[in-house]
Amino acid sequence: MEALQVPYAILGCISTLVVGWLLHWVYKWMHPPCNGKLPPGSMGFPIVGETFQFFQPSPSLDIPNFYKERLNRYGPVFKTSLVGQPVVVSLDAELNRFIFQQEGKLFRSWYPDTSNSIFGKESINSYDGILHRYVRSLAARDFGLNNLKGAFLTEMADVVASSLQAWAAQPSIEIKEAISNMIFDMTAKKLIGFDVARARELWKNYESFFQGLIAFPLYVPGTTFYQCMQGRKKVQSVLKELLKKRLSAPDKRHGDLLDIVVDDLQSEKPVATEKFAIDAIAALLFASFATIASTLTVAMKFLTDNSKVVEALTEEHETILKKREGVNSSITWDEYKSMTFTAQIMNEITRVGNVAPGIFRKSLKDVQVNGYTIPAGWLVMISPMAVHLNPRLFEDPLTFNPWRWQDDNKSTLLRNFMPFGGGVRLCIGAEFSKVLIALFLHTLVTNYRWREVKGGDVLRISEIVFPQGYHIQLLPRT
Repeated sequence: MEALQVPYAILGCISTLVVGWLLHWVYKWMHPPCNGKLPPGSMGFPIVGETFQFFQPSPSLDIPNFYKERLNRYGPVFKTSLVGQPVVVSLDAELNRFIFQQEGKLFRSWYPDTSNSIFGKESINSYDGILHRYVRSLAARDFGLNNLKGAFLTEMADVVASSLQAWAAQPSIEIKEAISNMIFDMTAKKLIGFDVARARELWKNYESFFQGLIAFPLYVPGTTFYQCMQGRKKVQSVLKELLKKRLSAPDKRHGDLLDIVVDDLQSEKPVATEKFAIDAIAALLFASFATIASTLTVAMKFLTDNSKVVEALTEEHETILKKREGVNSSITWDEYKSMTFTAQIMNEITRVGNVAPGIFRKSLKDVQVNGYTIPAGWLVMISPMAVHLNPRLFEDPLTFNPWRWQDDNKSTLLRNFMPFGGGVRLCIGAEFSKVLIALFLHTLVTNYRWREVKGGDVLRISEIVFPQGYHIQLLPRT
């Protein structure tokens, strides 16, 4: 009996040590170290944090409960943990502007591990300084202001016109899928020289990317994240093979962005590596259509439900047609800049239907804000959606009201308006998005009418999704 008591005593000691260590670990998780006072909030359960609450969908255009409950309990700045990472969430417009202004000083661009896995951890981590300027210069070549004012404007108008004509020949279309195809066909040609057939084949692998960004990063067959990563592998394989082929014949020109990438990789001191170039092109292809397609889908829903807005929009664009010298002339830059009410609609679409889940930064040092400390190395998540739907900043925020953006109110509203981020990392494709939306609305209201067929119910999981899609029938105007 005495011999048995010794092992039991040892096991008891080990058990006590393990339990003590676990309790200490849980305590440290719930009370992260900080040289100051952390913002209020909960770190949730160890490892998973409050991830499941964050991804809980809300059947409304309003701010999801994850934000609303914490806003009421803790205020506009609070701490949490998402997918194992400590995060400070900012729903405060003034703090958001401060964070954007301190890019490279107190904060740097960063992404959650989910995004890193999808778009390339090595590439995202090195996306700073000279590489940041390199990618922006690549994007500006096709999506920058100078190119938009030139032949690309006519090219975009032709793509929109031919796409809507094809849609009108069908009994119905799922609008987000149709718009995604339209944009991807165009940008795949501009970026990597793909024709429509090859572009559509590549696009199939991008379908799950956006769902992957707002899914729990569980890499298990059958999960959304797993499907997303399988799509990423196929995209990487296609682009890697394409780049290999281009590098084997660098003197052959194709008139696309990949020509510029090949020139850099063939130079004596290339800015990027082949891996970074592939990741950057994959990200540009995704960015070119993901947010615009979602935004225009939301726009179609808002317009369908607001006939007075459609009437005012149609009047503006019919006036443009009446003033145009040639009946068959394409839209001009001056005409685009004259679309006052259209610009108000675009502001309202991107305010109510903000499609970005969040904008992330990483603190480079301990940062003091609003009496709290954001520890060095923590993620900061800026939520434009929560600012855009704040009733103290935007009256009756859930109402789709383009007239709120008239001149008397515009300057005050724009101060708290950030659909394309801010600071030195303001989205390079912002003007491209606006031009494409304007061209789409111009062609839509001057040539077509439409009716809902099915779908249209919305969920908000930070961004807006249509679980059953949104199907419409497009009909030529008589």
